[in-house]
Amino acid sequence: MTPGRSSGRPARSGGRGGGAPGRRGAAASGQRPGARRTDRASGTRRESDAAAPDLSGLGAFRLGAAPGATPGKWIDVWKQRMPANPVDLVTLEFDDQAAALASGEVDAALVRMPIERAGLSIIPLYDEITVAVCSADSSLTVADELTLADLAGEVVLATGDDALGIEVPGAIAPAFSAIATTGDAVATAATGVGIVLVPMSLARLHHRKDTTYRPVVDAPTSTVALAWPTEATTPLVETFIGIVRGRTANSSR
Repeated sequence: MTPGRSSGRPARSGGRGGGAPGRRGAAASGQRPGARRTDRASGTRRESDAAAPDLSGLGAFRLGAAPGATPGKWIDVWKQRMPANPVDLVTLEFDDQAAALASGEVDAALVRMPIERAGLSIIPLYDEITVAVCSADSSLTVADELTLADLAGEVVLATGDDALGIEVPGAIAPAFSAIATTGDAVATAATGVGIVLVPMSLARLHHRKDTTYRPVVDAPTSTVALAWPTEATTPLVETFIGIVRGRTANSSR
């Protein structure tokens, strides 16, 4: 344990994501459509780019999102740029991600890795740190952050929707079978019978007054990525990719 240190290791940021903590994220930024800019070399002003194509006839964009994924900032940009194409946001459980993409239930999705990659294009967006969720009065709360070694002797609860699969050396297996969902596992941890290891966003999603969590600094992280069927890279999908990558409204693909 590491008492007295800051409460958590922030997920690394930068790159291709925005609106969620983590590595390789990209904030959507952009110049107003039709805005003019100055050519620094010549001092003259010119039009920024050609007008964006009209995609209003393509209807809604169906975006899947794994629990804990936070596409809000990108959706806000989409609504500003694509008012004629509403976003249908579909929550996807970890085990359902690949099937939803393969079946066309969604056009693209923010998925939690790993996922079966066959037939998919994938852009890693950010990594989330792993935390240990425990009861609010657990002895683990004396430290601001933990290591896997600190969890030796703890009952680590298994869940049916676990996306991490972390083995904790010296941990005690629960006397009961795997708990179906992360939410149920957090409720069980609140009773003090064990702990559950989850990405930080899921700890926040299932927060309860009788639980808390601590970052596990040497545990594997959880990668959130944008995925879509390669053969179904539609203009709407390309538009969302551009938003995630921070392209301006009028920039070319």
